[in-house]
Amino acid sequence: MRINVVLDDGAYMPEKAHEADAGFDLRTPSKVIIPAKSSRIISTGVHVEIPYGYVGFLKSKSGLNVKSGILSEGVIDSGYTGGIVAKLYNQSSVVKVFEKGDKITQLVILPIPDVEMVEIDRLDDTERGDNGFGSSGR
Repeated sequence: MRINVVLDDGAYMPEKAHEADAGFDLRTPSKVIIPAKSSRIISTGVHVEIPYGYVGFLKSKSGLNVKSGILSEGVIDSGYTGGIVAKLYNQSSVVKVFEKGDKITQLVILPIPDVEMVEIDRLDDTERGDNGFGSSGR
C-alpha cells in the first residue's frame, strides 16, 4: 500500500526505524519543552492521505514512555488531510525537552472492518459477563 504524504516547510517524512516496525516515527519540526506533569500539543507538519477502510493511530514511542514518561494517543481518520497534531503527556516529575527533529510519537496504519451497530434488547451470556476492572485477578 502507498500513502501519499505532503510536508509543511521544516517537517520530516514519517519513517520506520526498521523494515518490520509497525509504526512510522513522527518528529517535531521545532524545539518543544514539556513541563513535568503537563502536556503540549505539537504540530508535526505532516499531512497523510489514509485510504478509506483504514485508520492511523498515534501511539507512544515505547522508549519515550519507559525512559521519560512521555505518552501520546490519537486517531487519524481516512478523509482527514490536515496536519497531524500530537498531544504529548509528560507523566514524569522532570521537564522533557525535545529538540528539532526528535522523534515524538509513531503513526500506525491499520485496516478498519465495515461495522454496523444494531440495537437489541439483550446481549448473549458470556463467561465474563459484566465483570469489569480487576475481575480477572492479579
